[in-house]
Amino acid sequence: MAKQYDVAVIGAGAAGMMCAAVAAQRGKRVVLIDHAEKLAEKIRISGGGRCNFTNVNTAPANFLSENPHFCKSALSRYTAQDFVALVKKHRIGYHEKHRGQLFCNDSAEQIIQMLKAECADGDVTWRMPTKVVSIDKTDDGFMVLTDTGDIVADSVVIATGGLSIPKIGATDFGYRIAEQFGLKMVDPRPGLVPLTFDGPTWEAFVPLAGIALEVEVETGSNKGKGNKRGFFKEDLLFTHRGLSGPAILQISSYWQPGTPIIINLLPEMDVAEVLIEGKGTLKKQLGNVLSQWLPARLAEGLLAANGLAPDARLADMPDAKLRKLGDAVNRWAIVPTGSEGYRKAEVTLGGIDTRELSQQTMMATKVPGLYFIGEAVDVTGWLGGYNFQWAWSSGYVAGQSV
Repeated sequence: MAKQYDVAVIGAGAAGMMCAAVAAQRGKRVVLIDHAEKLAEKIRISGGGRCNFTNVNTAPANFLSENPHFCKSALSRYTAQDFVALVKKHRIGYHEKHRGQLFCNDSAEQIIQMLKAECADGDVTWRMPTKVVSIDKTDDGFMVLTDTGDIVADSVVIATGGLSIPKIGATDFGYRIAEQFGLKMVDPRPGLVPLTFDGPTWEAFVPLAGIALEVEVETGSNKGKGNKRGFFKEDLLFTHRGLSGPAILQISSYWQPGTPIIINLLPEMDVAEVLIEGKGTLKKQLGNVLSQWLPARLAEGLLAANGLAPDARLADMPDAKLRKLGDAVNRWAIVPTGSEGYRKAEVTLGGIDTRELSQQTMMATKVPGLYFIGEAVDVTGWLGGYNFQWAWSSGYVAGQSV
């Protein structure tokens, strides 16, 4: 015989555990279901194992969505400060890194144990590992068929995440349920992901793997729906296959295939102006001049990519060539051929179209009692704790509503 609950939460990650705990502490009978053997692996591996659990600067502007206003309600009702208060309540030591990022002092495991304890406070029932076979709407709720017994629930919350990092169990389950119930989707794609390059234009840069420096990077425009222009000042890392580092992960969420990203390798300097002014005073070879400001291997790679010899004398160079070289440093426009895909993506862009959901409750307006939260929804944060904050906020408001 099917077990009866008020709420079935499917997916025991950040959003799912938050939702289950909040609902259960309101007195609801909650069952939390997950197909994984190991609980909350994405929390465990995040932030180098220390979990960048929120960002003190969280604001709607730090999120991408086809419907950019959607996230405002949840973020205002459960803030970064609210989550910090929970962390303090559980006596978890934490520290702030640059740009408002908060990390555990010891281990991401502490956040998992904190959420488990919050679920225990409300007597949440766990079903794990349990595979959900199907979800069907009934006259008075939902029938959830699983491989460990069937469940009847008044409400179902889908917190199964996106497609990123399949090796730790990511699936398209949430998207399949949305489509089953006729909800629109925004096409998913990898976000916060390294970008790849190939072809002759990239050959000069392949030997630069391992070089890192702070840059400005931008792509896109402000035309069209949502916030589509990205601009960040962060560290860039050259890899064997392309570019990575925080600057590239950030800009990847804004990048559209076939379009360039524009990188300023020396944001503090107008390179063409300095080179042209220095022609009379800098009796040096071009490679030596550039190496004063950039890693030597990068300077040589840029010169090679622009058909210039490192031993060419600055004094002999025409102004037009120096302007072109300055542009190559201050406005290096390069078109990625792709990305490292979901296996390296920290998040999934797109997902369930937010216009199908109530921003106050996260419930599907066409399907009373069915909720979608966290990464499954078309709300994606920047790098730096914002996606966890969306998980906490969306999980909280659904937990308050079910």
